Amino acid sequence: MARETTYAGMLGDWQRLLGTLEANSAEIPQLEPFRLKLVGLMNQALDVNKRQAEHRAGKQAASKQMRQLATDAQRLASAVRGLLKEHYGIRDEKLAAFGLQPFRGRNKKTTTQEEPQAPPPTVHSTDPRLDPNR
Repeated sequence: MARETTYAGMLGDWQRLLGTLEANSAEIPQLEPFRLKLVGLMNQALDVNKRQAEHRAGKQAASKQMRQLATDAQRLASAVRGLLKEHYGIRDEKLAAFGLQPFRGRNKKTTTQEEPQAPPPTVHSTDPRLDPNR
């Protein structure tokens, strides 16, 4: 039989072993103290497993509540930012104190036209290795 590596698998394995030990307790009375100790350890493990499940459920509920709070807070913060822009105006530098970018205008395009660049001069070499036609 393969050795169990998960806690749930181990608990099931221990329960099966205890059931078999109890059913055969008349044949192997020398193992009774060990069986009782295993019962105590298994009960402790079941209690810890139950606490873990409660914590997991609590964590899931807290995560759901956090998602809802984050959504509500993001909406409210966005509305407050809009109201700040309305109050101060979109160009006021005071917006920077609230972490908002004031509108500073767009950069104007330069209207001067550049001269077209001449193509690079061709190099004539006497070295036959540099001649592409050879």
